[in-house]
Amino acid sequence: MRPFPRTTGTMRIIRSTMARREYQQLRRGTSLIVCSENEGIDIFIPLLLFTLLGIYLVYNRYHTIRNRPVRFSIPAPDASFINWRSLIIPNPNLMSHQDDPMLLPSHSDPAWRDMVQTDGSEAEIVTERKFVTSFDPSTGQHIATIPYHKIQLAQRAQTYWARSSWVERRRVLRSLLRWTIDEKETIARVCCRDTGKTMVDAAFGEILTTCSKATWLIKNGEKTLRTERRSGNILLAHKVSTVQYEPLGVVSAIVSWNYPFHNVMSPIMAALTAGNGIVIKCSEHVAWSSRYFVAAVRECLRACRWDPDLVQLVVCLPEDAESLTTSPLIRHITFIGSEEVGRRVAIAATTHLTPCTLELGGKDPAIVLPGTDVMKWAGLWMRGVFQASGQNCIGIERFIVHSSVYPQFMAEMDRRIKLLRTGSVLNASAEGFVQIVDVGAQISSARFAELERLVQAAVEDGADLVVGGGRWRNPFLEEGLYFSPTLLGNVSDQMEIAQTEVFAPIMLVMPYDTVPEAIEIANSTRYGLGASVWGPDETLCAHVARELECGMVSVNDFGVFYLNQDLPFGGVKASGYGRFGGPEGLRSLTNPKAVIVDKWPWLIRTQIPRVLDYPIGSLVKRNSCRVLQTLRGATRTRSNSMGWSSSHGQLVSNNLKISDFRFLFCFAPSVLRGSTLSTYSYLPGLECVGCDIACV
Repeated sequence: MRPFPRTTGTMRIIRSTMARREYQQLRRGTSLIVCSENEGIDIFIPLLLFTLLGIYLVYNRYHTIRNRPVRFSIPAPDASFINWRSLIIPNPNLMSHQDDPMLLPSHSDPAWRDMVQTDGSEAEIVTERKFVTSFDPSTGQHIATIPYHKIQLAQRAQTYWARSSWVERRRVLRSLLRWTIDEKETIARVCCRDTGKTMVDAAFGEILTTCSKATWLIKNGEKTLRTERRSGNILLAHKVSTVQYEPLGVVSAIVSWNYPFHNVMSPIMAALTAGNGIVIKCSEHVAWSSRYFVAAVRECLRACRWDPDLVQLVVCLPEDAESLTTSPLIRHITFIGSEEVGRRVAIAATTHLTPCTLELGGKDPAIVLPGTDVMKWAGLWMRGVFQASGQNCIGIERFIVHSSVYPQFMAEMDRRIKLLRTGSVLNASAEGFVQIVDVGAQISSARFAELERLVQAAVEDGADLVVGGGRWRNPFLEEGLYFSPTLLGNVSDQMEIAQTEVFAPIMLVMPYDTVPEAIEIANSTRYGLGASVWGPDETLCAHVARELECGMVSVNDFGVFYLNQDLPFGGVKASGYGRFGGPEGLRSLTNPKAVIVDKWPWLIRTQIPRVLDYPIGSLVKRNSCRVLQTLRGATRTRSNSMGWSSSHGQLVSNNLKISDFRFLFCFAPSVLRGSTLSTYSYLPGLECVGCDIACV
């Protein structure tokens, strides 16, 4: 057999070349594989991103559809238009229909009929009804004669609404907000027609504040009322403590006339957010506009597929509202109005212990500190007094001005007040032009005589009447209800007008010499709603603000509390109690229910030690043990009913020593046979001081 030839150098070169080629091919193959894997990864990432984007778009679309406001419409009343004309009522008042039967609706009008619930069916019966006359305070024109409405509680509708989701509640609020924005001009004209205010006052006091309220509720309502976890202590380390904010049921709001749209819509939106039904008792002075606004809310609920009976309107005089304030079915009452009526509401609510939130009158001071720039803040001061013709719950009623600033302050206010124009913004001239108006009408002429008396009494006591002081007769609007813009200087806190809420376009100026004197003057009234401090020294302003007895105070600004809906709104002293703004106000419309559950129910539960289980066996054993020492901090505590006996080192209450009780109270985990942990085993500073019964 021929032997295998020896490997020559040439063969080695050939073999190494072949091996090198195979190695290079292997490397190329590997790189191809690696490239293929990288390409797979590069494709997977875009696919993942597109998938996530698609999921987000689908979710966002679904979320948008569910939260999209529902558009609805309600015809604007004829009286809201500028060219509207009607019968002018001589000396107009709420009972003018009694003097002129022509103001009453015909007997065929549905206003003469009542809708009553009988066994679930509606029966229409003709009854003798009561009415209130609605008229334009700026012109005296008759708007409508509104019938009393019976109180129809929204209990059945509220039962379903209480179980609504937050998405559904926000949808209703968004729909109301959209309608308010779309119909802002109509809403403002309706407010002006029913109250005689200006369009500027309606825009700021009605539209802007209501939109702020709705926006805050949409954004923070769920966050404020969601179940809240509270901290515990060592005794409840094995428990979870929460607070659940549950709807109260049907609540009511008795509101004033000075801001008809805001005062109706704000409590309605808050009540709906809390899951409640609501009965609104509007002021009889603005029954016409309130009926329009509540009709819009009911139409919104209907468009969102909810029962419109969730919101009810009551129209009646204050003396006829007792059936509402004393009803056992009303779970909460919000009242906005005068101190006198607020007291009656609070007393009536005690019949069934109904909780109340009262926002009453005020005598808000504005303290002008030394060095204040009068020209810088003069515009805000004018609005603080003459906004809504002085009919503003947080309007400035008293200017407390430092003597160094007083002369310039009086001169500038005198100049500006004399330029103010009074009239109606909805009364167009024959040429179609609308008068520019700074100050609107008063809601009623009932207080004109009292206002004139207060001004005259102040003048007799030494005050300086610079401008105004009485009723003003508009030569073109003879039945209009106007009070002259008034400037009264050198007022002292002893004068009756300085202690009485005037609620009119009257500027009172009170000079002072020292800051403590200014604080004393500001706190001298029985009211405590709002206040403001003006000056260049921020530290001094902050100090004065802390010393004021009021529910709200602003520095170098006026009346902006309600624009920040996260703040509580309300006063102290005779200005009421409770809050209806911010988280505090929203939570007041709920029942805060405390709930405690086991943190680890499968591991630890609260158990009573065997020796303490009823009947306590150790009580029948005489001299079975001595009492445990209690916590050292507790035994050192003194009170009126408990004293420390230094001779015995024991706690004594009503001459009875704790050591007289013969029972076993051993705080040791071993007492609990078969249990892993116990609440009592965590008590610090406790020790057994001599038991005849062994603790096993």
